[in-house]
Amino acid sequence: MLYHFLTQYVNSCRACGVFNLFTYISFRSVGAALTGFVVAILIGKPVIVRLRAMKVRQVIRQGTPDTHQGKGNTPTMGGVIVIIAAVVPTLLWARLDNRYVWIALLVTVWMGAIGFLDDYLKLKQKREGQANVGLVERYKLAGQIVIGVALGIWLWKAPLSTLPGASTTLPFYKYVLLVPMAAGLAWLYVPWVAFVLTGASNAVNLTDGLDGLATGLTAIAAATFAIFAYIIGRIDTSEYLRIFYLRGAGELTVFCSTLFGALIGFLWYNTHPAEVFMGDTGSLALGGALGAIAILLKSEFLLLLIGGVFVAETFSVIVQRTVFKHRRRKYGLEYAKSHRVFRRAPLHHHFELSGWTETQVVVRFWILGIFCAFVALTTLKIR
Repeated sequence: MLYHFLTQYVNSCRACGVFNLFTYISFRSVGAALTGFVVAILIGKPVIVRLRAMKVRQVIRQGTPDTHQGKGNTPTMGGVIVIIAAVVPTLLWARLDNRYVWIALLVTVWMGAIGFLDDYLKLKQKREGQANVGLVERYKLAGQIVIGVALGIWLWKAPLSTLPGASTTLPFYKYVLLVPMAAGLAWLYVPWVAFVLTGASNAVNLTDGLDGLATGLTAIAAATFAIFAYIIGRIDTSEYLRIFYLRGAGELTVFCSTLFGALIGFLWYNTHPAEVFMGDTGSLALGGALGAIAILLKSEFLLLLIGGVFVAETFSVIVQRTVFKHRRRKYGLEYAKSHRVFRRAPLHHHFELSGWTETQVVVRFWILGIFCAFVALTTLKIR
């Protein structure tokens, strides 16, 4: 919005030349990050007070360590803080004629709406004395798949760049484009996008089990993607690093930076001991945002590196459930309970029960997240 409003006055007067700064993505990205941070800080406390007044409290998941039982009085659905602090500054600082930005915002809000409905139903069921199942799993999954399929078809039929819509790239390889066009298999891109988007949103949701854990890891991932978006969106740097150039993708730098600023602002209230939890409202929205960014940048495989901790958390749940079901079927329930792969899943609970404090788990996982980001950044030169 600021770009469209202020840049038209650049040549109007000598003093108006300063507005030329708004033509630079780097300047607008910094402004967006700062604005996201400030908005999150300013609206955070009023939202928390309102959630407390409404008695919107965290529903403790089954299987969570006993040390988490005291968190039942902490407000949840704080993800609305992150969504507002990410959407509003993006609209303020990004170019509103850019399709990359609008798609990222649409996916984020859609996933946030699914999470909001899930959180609302859990709270309603809790008040009515029912089982806290929230939104039925298949309906939640259906909502995620719908936006994934819609996005896949959109990008396939209406490419955003000169590259084929149904395509993706591989990290560590220069100018390698995977295009499932042979034998009319381009349609496979649609379920691929749905899988990436659904997987990313659920991975962040599974990781959101400790104060500040998912918030910090997503902030690290957003900052890393901001760097990639800036490079991929510039013809000079992308050519120098031998990366495919995506015209207009650089504007995603503004969105990623806003997301980073909003998350750091939310972390002010979400750090241990947390004053508010993001709930599914926030975790599904953030996972959807990361998935959408990776898809739009044609860097879905890069997401595995940047979100390495999210991958490990998800993998731990899959392994735990698969092995448990196999052993229960073969050896019986009691044997399966006493011979688990992890003390508890997701992975952060395993380390909690192994003697690490909550703060130790969170900070060490953040360190691993930074390590994964560095590994991902090496792909810019190692090709």
